Amino acid sequence: MTIAKDTAVTLRYTLADAATGKPLDSGLTAYLHGGYDNIFPKVELALEGQAVGHATAIELAIEEAFGPRDESLVLSIPKSEFPPGVKVGGRLQRLGDDGQPRVYNVVKIKGPEVHLDGNHPLAGKALRFACKVTEVRPATAEEIAHRHVHGGHGHHH
Repeated sequence: MTIAKDTAVTLRYTLADAATGKPLDSGLTAYLHGGYDNIFPKVELALEGQAVGHATAIELAIEEAFGPRDESLVLSIPKSEFPPGVKVGGRLQRLGDDGQPRVYNVVKIKGPEVHLDGNHPLAGKALRFACKVTEVRPATAEEIAHRHVHGGHGHHH
């Protein structure tokens, strides 16, 4: 079976910093192919029409990966507003300037201040995404309705 719209695709992948070659992540992932925003669009385009066993490496510019850093998403809050139990490296959700919920990473706790960053940890980095297709199957009607792969290395409800 080849990769086409509404197929569930499983990949073994490695993600590296394109500038330094430093490995950032690796593992198995599954996504629903066909414009569901489950994987980088450039990766999806490169995999269209391919089959199990296909391997490729794709260079992703900053704009094609997690986008540029937005310094307006870096902020400090008083420690008194900080929920107990959350530590550096933790995450918390709070309303952004636009009134929408946003997840912030806790990057530093310094005296009476907590420093937060709402950027994706890989924002501002060009990436190299290398992968090998390990499985391709028709997506179920439920997966298509939910717009993501279920079970295995996909989403669990």
